[in-house]
Order: sequence, then structure tokens, then C-alpha cells
Amino acid sequence: MALVERSLLGPGPSNTYPEATAGLAAPLLGHLDPDFLTLLDETGDRLRTVWGTENSRTLPLSGTGSIGMEAAFVNFVRPGDVVVVAVNGLFGERMCDVASRYGAEVVRVDHEWGDPVDIQRVLDAHPDPALVAAVHAETSTGVRSDIAGLGAALRERGERTLLLVDCVTSIGGEQVELDSWNVDVAYAGTQKCLGVPPGLAPFTVSERAWERRVEKPTTWYLDLGLIGNYVNGGSSGGRAYHHTAPTAMVASLHAALGRILQEGMPVVTERHRAAGEALQAGLQEMGLNLFAAEGSRLHQLTSVWVPEGVDSAGVRKQLLNDYGIEIGGGAGQFANSVWRIGLMGNNARLDRVEMLLGALRKVLGR
Repeated sequence: MALVERSLLGPGPSNTYPEATAGLAAPLLGHLDPDFLTLLDETGDRLRTVWGTENSRTLPLSGTGSIGMEAAFVNFVRPGDVVVVAVNGLFGERMCDVASRYGAEVVRVDHEWGDPVDIQRVLDAHPDPALVAAVHAETSTGVRSDIAGLGAALRERGERTLLLVDCVTSIGGEQVELDSWNVDVAYAGTQKCLGVPPGLAPFTVSERAWERRVEKPTTWYLDLGLIGNYVNGGSSGGRAYHHTAPTAMVASLHAALGRILQEGMPVVTERHRAAGEALQAGLQEMGLNLFAAEGSRLHQLTSVWVPEGVDSAGVRKQLLNDYGIEIGGGAGQFANSVWRIGLMGNNARLDRVEMLLGALRKVLGR
């Protein structure tokens, strides 16, 4: 079966940066090859820069963003721990599910889908939780929450509570400053604004969180202590084999991060902003209504209401078949009433905006 190229303008994956594709095609190295280990170290350095952190334990986990979520909870939650989760979309819901599987006493702070996280409500949910979890850029709704404000409020209240943040849709698409935001544990994915195929989960842990980790979690594969002995080296300074890392994927991520840093995160952020605002203005000019409120809308992912009387799946199918453009349907309760349009990574460009708006006008007859 011959595959055709698509314009991947949904919630992810996105079309890759050319550098990421070239990284995949580079000569394959073994996972203990000295050259690969140097590449792995450099990838950690580049992730630190993009994420705004000095955390020594910053690495790409082998697996998609969901592996990152799983690793975050299994390594930092003990049975009976109180975990407050801000739920304002699908991935907040998933956090609750994962935390409960590891024995946490989950305290949900439910919001309307489409609203940003209400910091005061999170603080009021419990006086002294072991951990608070929130999504920075909620993929299911296209909403950004104020993680800097949440981190500052938690730290002002005390030192005990750890802050865990999902950065899957924000990393590489907007300025993120984990250290100054007081984030202790964060994870992401490669297939959105980083412009890399799915398959790795960037992950980072603060020193104070590391001191409180579960020493022997119920998982072997996601035991960060064992993984750290391979990625960062053990107490003796040498690397201890843990698993066969996907070396081609790491090479792809390394190359994409190099491209992003060469462009500069402020410039990359502005490119995503300009593309997102142009898309949102164009959709509104067509008479479409945006899902998220102004002020909390993501630039890299826009959710828009499906017009009344329009077949949501039919429009998406026609865009794919006639124009080679993929956009996403909604998530959860909004599966058939919302479209999600991504301008992430290499797709955060005005020519992609014009292409999509032109095709959508023809399909909708507007």
C-alpha cells in the first residue's frame, strides 16, 4: 500500500520538521554506542533549554506522552497519598484515572471543559496534598492554564506539595519556564509542537521531587531510578543497561530541538502565535464560533464549534479525501460538536493557515 502525504492539522501528530526526518534516516547507532550516549546527553541539554529548567534529570522516556503521565504518577505517588487534580478536559480526567490506579486518594477539582484552571479552587480543594496535577495546554479543548500562578500559589502555601504538569501540547510551541514556575515533575510528547514523530516522552524531575520518589515502584520499565542509571549514569559514574532505547527516535528529537533552538524559542513562540491568531480570525470571519474563551485560547491548537446542521465527520472526511488535510474531531462529550485544528511545529506557518481556510470555505460553501 502506497502512503500519500497529508497535511496533519489536527491535535497531533503534526508534520515533522525536515531536520527530524533527516535524523530518523541517519545511520543507526546502538543504544550503548559512545556516539549515541553523547547524542542522548545533548538531547537532555536541549530539552532543559526548551523547557526552562536546570533539572539534571531531564530525559526522553521511551514511549508516547502517555508513558510520561504513567511514569510521573507511579514514581511520585504512594498508596494513600492525597493527589489534587485540576480537571478541565480529557487529560485531566486521565490523570485522575492513572493516579487512582497507584492508590492515590484523588481529589478532583472539576471545571467546565473549555475553562482554564481556577487556582483558588485548586488551593481550596485540600490544605496539604502530597501532589497537585494540572495540564498546561489541554489538547482536548485548546485551553491554556496559568501554571506559573499555580506554582507560585502552592509554593507560597508551603514546601511539601509537589506540582506535576502535563506539557504535551505546550513544549516547543510556547515559552515554558518550569523552574521559575516551581514545577517539580513534567512530561510531554514529541509529536506536536516539537515536530517529531510520536514515540518519545520528554520528562523532567526537580531535585526536591527526586528526594521524595518511590524507591521501588510497582513498575520495572518506568522505574526512574533504573532508567536514570542508564541515561545519567549510576553512583559509580558508569551507564547501566536498562532497555534498548529507540536510538533513531532520539536522533530525530535531537535534530528537531537543534532546529528549534537555532530559530530561538521567542521566535518559535511568535510564529505559533501569528499562525494561531490568523487561523482564529479567519474562522470567525467565516461565521464560525471558537470554543475556548479569549484570553485562554491556545495558539497552537484551536477548537471551533461545528456549525449547526453540518455533518462534522463528513467535513473532516472531505477535507482529507479532496485536499489531503487532516483536522481532528472533538473529545469526550464534544466528539461530534467541535473540530480541533492544530498549527504545531513545522505547521505553524501562515501558508498552512491560508491552505486550510481556503479548503474549509469550499467544503462549507462560505
